[in-house]
Amino acid sequence: MSNDWTARFIELGREVRAEIVRQRGDRALADPVAFEGGDTIYEIDRRVEPIVVEHARRWAHEAGAVEVVAEGLGPDGTARFGEGTPAWRVLIDPIDGTRNIMYDKRSAWFLAAVAPADDAPATLAGVVASVMVELPASKAGFADELTATAEGPAVWRRVALDGSGDRQIEPRPSTADTLAHGWGQVTNFFPGTKILAAELMEWIVHETLDPPRPGEALVFDDQYLTTGGQLVELICGRDRFCCDLRPLLFELNRLEQDDEPVAGLTCHPYDMAGLLVAQRAGVVVTDGFGRPLDAPFAVDHPVHWCGYANESLRRSIEPIIRGWLREKGLDVPSL
Repeated sequence: MSNDWTARFIELGREVRAEIVRQRGDRALADPVAFEGGDTIYEIDRRVEPIVVEHARRWAHEAGAVEVVAEGLGPDGTARFGEGTPAWRVLIDPIDGTRNIMYDKRSAWFLAAVAPADDAPATLAGVVASVMVELPASKAGFADELTATAEGPAVWRRVALDGSGDRQIEPRPSTADTLAHGWGQVTNFFPGTKILAAELMEWIVHETLDPPRPGEALVFDDQYLTTGGQLVELICGRDRFCCDLRPLLFELNRLEQDDEPVAGLTCHPYDMAGLLVAQRAGVVVTDGFGRPLDAPFAVDHPVHWCGYANESLRRSIEPIIRGWLREKGLDVPSL
């Protein structure tokens, strides 16, 4: 049953990719058209939403009633398809990294996850199948597709966009036990939390590495503006560490300022729809405090998270993050 869902999601992800290819070159794709679910909806998002709805109707016919939670499905991001009580709850981000792909700068990702429906609300911890489908920039000749079920390992395929075939690649998160001469970053995509994020990254490097020699750069920073893409970089062994603490950093801003600062865009559960893939590939993912990561299937729930290529990196970096947050004034829960 889980494999049925990975196949369904891959089919949808490929159709989203094909639609983006068809629309390339239209400058209207970058036009903001709405604000829903805590994020801006752009014209490029609107043009793939009908594809999601079409597939959801098909799923309801094949697998029973489905409740879909996705950015773009109205103000609360939830729509039901089929008759009766939902048998499945699906979490989708049709384009994670909209700002990348609408300017043809870098790959975005189609993300999807499914959990059986029961009396309790669906959460990331209950996901039984997940996929991540690359939506590449126009110059690319290949696209990656990653899948996982709760019963098996992550599977990574590289697909030739000219239809000439694909090959399977083994996910290999880095085994390095230090950030030295590797990629690691604290997310600071947008103004509002950049100063705090940079301070935390400086502190992590200061506490885990010896001072660099004159002219030496020890840690490299990649602000890949898509949560799915950040997870893929960890899965594939290119990045060693990444954390996105924007909800916590906005809370620190509130504590430090007399007025009530605006909390800007954060990671949402649909951005983490690829979590199961990362976990089954061996990436260690926690919340910002170091606890097991979980979040409801909802479009407006803020998510903070930390990703480590391995447990050794987690053991060295996690206490530093927790200590920094505590020193800044947050109530850091015990582990």
